[in-house]
Amino acid sequence: MRLLVTGASGFVGAHLMPALAQAFPDAELIGCGEARPLERLDITDHAGVRRLVARTRPQGVVHLAAIAIPAEARRDPARAWAVNHGGTVALAHALAAQGGGPAFVLASSSEVYGRSFGAAPLGEDAPLAPLTPYAATKAAADLAVAAIPGLAAVRLRAFNHTGPGQSAAFVVPAFARQICRIALGRQAPVMTVGRLDTARDFLDVRDVARAYVLSLRHALGGGRGAFNIASGTARPIGDVLAALLALAAVAPRIVPAAGERAADVLSPCGDAARARAVLGWQPAIAWPTTLADVLADWRERVRDEPREPLP
Repeated sequence: MRLLVTGASGFVGAHLMPALAQAFPDAELIGCGEARPLERLDITDHAGVRRLVARTRPQGVVHLAAIAIPAEARRDPARAWAVNHGGTVALAHALAAQGGGPAFVLASSSEVYGRSFGAAPLGEDAPLAPLTPYAATKAAADLAVAAIPGLAAVRLRAFNHTGPGQSAAFVVPAFARQICRIALGRQAPVMTVGRLDTARDFLDVRDVARAYVLSLRHALGGGRGAFNIASGTARPIGDVLAALLALAAVAPRIVPAAGERAADVLSPCGDAARARAVLGWQPAIAWPTTLADVLADWRERVRDEPREPLP
């Protein structure tokens, strides 16, 4: 059996590839990404996508490759649409065209729900009502893939996930990087932060990788559907910062970022009952463990960063 993973060199892909190797020890894993020896793939080159699928003939695909940072999608929405929607649809159609009911697992997003979020955890039957260019591209891809005949498509609507290896473009590693730089004397004891009055449903990336493995098993067996991957708990961002500071035993001055944009959704939270019932998935890694591992990762990463002049 051949399994193809796009975005294999990204944050989730780096955790997913070894998880797939363990779960499918007899399968040939074909990863597409930036690093060697991975396959190079421009997802917007539809002819190249068809050639890759025809050459590798995978029985299953996990499609992670995307413009994954919402701010990047906002700066260049045309590229976000070309990658997140156009590339996804081209890959899914190429896979379906080879016949045999192949499995396709799409990295969708909780952000597809947008204005549907309220006080209670949201299930998969809630309307897709995206509020940002990134969310719109993901919602369109989610709906398009579900409608392709001859494809066992699973769409994973994962909520915020973090862990070792994540870019500082996201809130938890952004905090962790600054905290570790302060603790190691790389910068003055002042932290610049965004809004602390919002909340997010956070997961550990290793739990999310396990959800992809279980989703692929489901799709290889002919299963379909959309699944929320969520903890069911909305954690205030201010509490996340406080927990990281306590773990690192530092007490910097906190400075709000200038011109901070208002949040699109204050407290998104998901109901993952369907994933528990159908996939057998639920979070297994405790939140304090996730935060400790993120800090440990950034302690190593900032050792190679330049020192800032201290006052």
